[in-house]
Amino acid sequence: MVPPPCLQLDRVSRHFGGLKAVDEVSLTLPSGARHAVIGPNGAGKTTLFNLISGELPPTSGSVVLSGTDVTALAPHRRAALGVSRTFQITRLLPDLTVLENIQLACVALDPRRFTWFRPLSSYRDVDDRTSGLLDRFDLTSLKHTRARHLSYGDQRRLEVALALAGRPQLLLLDEPMAGLATPERVAMRALVETLDRAMAVLLIEHDMDMAFSFAERVTVLHQGRVLADGSRDEVSGNDAVQRIYLGSDAHGSLSMRP
Repeated sequence: MVPPPCLQLDRVSRHFGGLKAVDEVSLTLPSGARHAVIGPNGAGKTTLFNLISGELPPTSGSVVLSGTDVTALAPHRRAALGVSRTFQITRLLPDLTVLENIQLACVALDPRRFTWFRPLSSYRDVDDRTSGLLDRFDLTSLKHTRARHLSYGDQRRLEVALALAGRPQLLLLDEPMAGLATPERVAMRALVETLDRAMAVLLIEHDMDMAFSFAERVTVLHQGRVLADGSRDEVSGNDAVQRIYLGSDAHGSLSMRP
């Protein structure tokens, strides 16, 4: 039996009064997919992520995760089914240390989070998982630093670590390169490219080189609707994408590294 897609959107829309922020977008991600959503500012990309994660309910259409219709489920219910995400603006617990942020993320979907009289450090599996994430994201030396005192680049790395703590089936990365200096961008790119291939990843990114080198399939949004969808080569050579999104003439081409 063929397993259901990790994510399936069927004509999903979100309207704010007369504004159609997302307008009948359909999208399918199989397990392990590497998919990028690109488009100009205001195209509806982050609103689409909010519909997938449950931050916003759709005006119409359906959201299905691994065969389960989650259209009416709250974000924490979707997280329990394997959805995790990052945000354009980091969302950390600023007064807790890096170690405490990761420890809490590791037990966020575990019944042990309701155990108040036993320290998290006493659970070997949580401790091992936390140590592994600290090492993988080069945060071990900062583990006792409060999140508010981290550099912006370190905060971005911590946020991705938190998103992976629950071992998601679907990871939504919302502009992970935004605001990073060149060395930090290089480090973030390396981290994203080594993500577990068993996990589907949907990426929003304005860095075209990053988006096209990472994704096997690309969807272009324009004014809330799908302008183009296909392989990297198909999308990069699409005249409408060149004209509307890139602002080039019909003879231009989107440069990218394979």
